[in-house]
Amino acid sequence: MIIDEQAAFRSLLMHHVTTHWPDAVISAYDPTAAGHLPDEFSGAGNDVILLGDRHGEDRDGIDVLRRFIKKKGFPPVVYFASDDDGGAVGKLMPDAQFRRDGIDHAAFVRTLADVLRAATAGSPSLNDLRTGTPPTIKRYRINRKLSATEHSGVYLAERESDSKWLVLKLLRQMADDRESQDAFDRFLSEYEAIADIRHPNIVGIFDLGISDDHAYIAMEYLDGGDLRYRINSGIDENKALDYLRQVADALSAIHSEGVLHRDLKPANVMLRADGSIALIDFGLAKRAVLASSVSGKGEIFGTPFYMSPEQGHGSNVDSRSDIYSLGIIFFEMLTGYKPFQADTAMGVIYKHAQTPIPQLPARYARHQPLLERLLAKVPRDRLQTADEVGRWLR
Repeated sequence: MIIDEQAAFRSLLMHHVTTHWPDAVISAYDPTAAGHLPDEFSGAGNDVILLGDRHGEDRDGIDVLRRFIKKKGFPPVVYFASDDDGGAVGKLMPDAQFRRDGIDHAAFVRTLADVLRAATAGSPSLNDLRTGTPPTIKRYRINRKLSATEHSGVYLAERESDSKWLVLKLLRQMADDRESQDAFDRFLSEYEAIADIRHPNIVGIFDLGISDDHAYIAMEYLDGGDLRYRINSGIDENKALDYLRQVADALSAIHSEGVLHRDLKPANVMLRADGSIALIDFGLAKRAVLASSVSGKGEIFGTPFYMSPEQGHGSNVDSRSDIYSLGIIFFEMLTGYKPFQADTAMGVIYKHAQTPIPQLPARYARHQPLLERLLAKVPRDRLQTADEVGRWLR
């Protein structure tokens, strides 16, 4: 997460990060446009906080740094200062610090990599999920670990009551830690928005809760791989249209409940053995009708290759942003490559907003009008709802 009032500086840091880690998911927060982060902000869900010293006339960067580092369990903080602070930053001991002018890219990457490694190695709770003995969750038998990050682990498990295979996503709690409990609440709320939605093209959520010292989400096990793998292997035209229809149906279902996905991409579209698809990973989802203290104007979420122009520039988004992402996926399914590519994330974001809508190969020309309506630069020029995508296909 990048926090600073200056858009150019946020973009610069995003460039440094994504040049080395092109798949990084970055939230860029403007404390003057979106409002200062509340005292209860715990940084949960972030691997590292890149904190600039500019927060408007009414807030001092060092004060923000002091608030962050005194919180137990807060992510590592890298601080960027404008000038000599008389040693104030050094006394607070952030995980790393730089002068915000003249950042050396190689030094930045080395330092950030060291900070991330130290955070992983230094926390028993994180190591338990990444490399240690699988945790015990009542009513489930864990078979094997599927993946792990610094904040959570994903396991293939068997439900004891009926021997059903499913996936458990876990977050470890640190005892007697209010911030950790807040992280629990946010972890579970990621999926509460869609837990009650029953739709064939949305991953099934079976259980949400707390067991011993873990928060967990039990969800459907999807054994057909993801759409990213299918694209790499090649998808024929009819199958691409079928997948497009199914994803549009899934978006229609969540949008009808006021939920935006905000990170629609092939890796978040999974397949079942029967060929049907299911939309997954609602970690960036939010209810469109609810205001959040840490989201809204001034913040960027998602994966740059699939971001709508408005999302990439931190503007307010609605369901039409998901429709744009769907258009990018449609193009990639037909052609096998992403329509907008550049050496940096900011370069990709620029192309989404400024480069003309790509042309499909001649053999797919009959789908160009649909692509134009999905990838329109201005939301009002797109198909307005996911239902309209389905009607177009029919």
